[in-house]
Amino acid sequence: MPNFQVNASGNPKQEPSLAVNLLDANIMIATATDFTLGPPLTGVYRSQDAGVNWTNSFLPLPPGFTGAEAAFAAYGFPNLFLIVAHVFPGNSSGTIAVYRSTDNGLSFSAPIIVNPGYGTFINDDWTKVFYDNSQSSPYLGNAYVTYNRQYNVDAGGFSMATFQRSLDGGVTWEAPLILSDVMRNTERPDVGIGLQGDLYFAWIDTTPPAAYYIRRSLDGGESFGPPILVSGVSVVPLVLPVPGYEFRVLTCSNIMADTALVSPGRGNIYAVWQDFRQGYADVFLSRSLDQGLTWSAPIPITDSPAGAQNFFPAITVSPKTGTITVIYYTNRLNGFDLDVYAAQSRDGGSTFTNIRVTTTSFNPNGDDPVPTPLIGDYIDVGTVPPDNFYAVWTDTRTGAQTTWGGF
Repeated sequence: MPNFQVNASGNPKQEPSLAVNLLDANIMIATATDFTLGPPLTGVYRSQDAGVNWTNSFLPLPPGFTGAEAAFAAYGFPNLFLIVAHVFPGNSSGTIAVYRSTDNGLSFSAPIIVNPGYGTFINDDWTKVFYDNSQSSPYLGNAYVTYNRQYNVDAGGFSMATFQRSLDGGVTWEAPLILSDVMRNTERPDVGIGLQGDLYFAWIDTTPPAAYYIRRSLDGGESFGPPILVSGVSVVPLVLPVPGYEFRVLTCSNIMADTALVSPGRGNIYAVWQDFRQGYADVFLSRSLDQGLTWSAPIPITDSPAGAQNFFPAITVSPKTGTITVIYYTNRLNGFDLDVYAAQSRDGGSTFTNIRVTTTSFNPNGDDPVPTPLIGDYIDVGTVPPDNFYAVWTDTRTGAQTTWGGF
C-alpha cells in the first residue's frame, strides 16, 4: 500500500483529520495541529489527485487568540468543507471555532465562533464536526459539532460531552446541549449519522466504572433520548506499559452508521473504542441492529498477538458498499515501533481481516524530546468511494512528527 507525505518535515504536526469529497474523491482536505510557524496552528492540506500530492496552508486565528489545536474536517454536498478547531488565547478560555469552504477547499472563511470559553471556568476542547450527507435524510445539510466542555479546570473539575447544531451549513450555530452527566468526565465525543438523519451521540464516561454510552436523536438533533449503555470499558492506561513510552493515550468513542443502500449491514450502527480488558490495549467493536436501542457484546477486531498495544482507532463506513474500515496504531511487529493497520469487514461487522497500511515502522520517540510526551490524541480515515479508504496519521520516519497518508 503506497504512503504519501502530507506536510513538510520540521516542527511537529499532530492529530490529523481527513475529509473526502464523495462526488470527486480526488479532492481531499486534511488538517493537523501544525507547529511549523512556532505556535500551534491549524494546518490545512489539500489534495486534488486522491492523496498523492498536497498543498499546505494555515487557518487564521480569531483576533486576540494565540493558538489552535484538535482540528477536524468534514465534507458536505456538493463542494463544502467544514473545519472545526479548539482555539485559545492562552492556557484557558478554550473556544470552538468553525471555518467554511464553499469552493472545494481552495479557500476558507474567517473563523466563526461556535462557543466561547471563559478562563478556567469553561474550557472547550477535543472537538469534531459532521455534515449530514445521508441519502434519505430530511435533515440533509445539517451540520453538527461535538466537544468536551471542561469546567473549573484549575480546581480539577469535570468535563461534559457537548453537542451543537447548525441548520445553514455551519454559518450559524444553536445553543449547546450538554448530553452527559455534569459530575463525571468524558473524552472527545462523537456522532454517527444514520440513513434517515438519525443521530447517535457517543461518549466514554471515564469516571469509574467507565462505560461507553450513546444518546439517540430522531429529529435531526432537536432533542435526544436518555443514555443507552453500549458497554463497560476498561480504560487504557494514560501511558501504555511499554518501556520507553511516555506519550499519552486517551480512550475515546468512535461511532458510525451504515447508510449504504446495498450492504449486508444496512442500517447497522458500529461503536469502536480501545480497551484494556485483556491486559493490553486492543480495539473493540459493538454493533446495533435496531437503531442503537441494543448492542452486541464487544469483540476485538485486530489480529495482533496477545500483549501488542493497539490504540487510537478511527472508523469509516462506505456509503456505497457498507465496508467497515477501522485504522489503528499498533506495535505488533517488534513491540516498540509503531505501524498503522486497518481492520476491514465486508459482512456487516461479523468478521474482520487486517492489513498493514504503513510501508515502514516508525519510532514514536523519533522526534525531540525523547521520550516524547505527545504524538497527538488521534488519527483518522475516510472512505474513497466506492470501496477504498485513505488514512492519515502522525509518523516520524523522516526524523520529525509529520503527517503521512496511505490507502
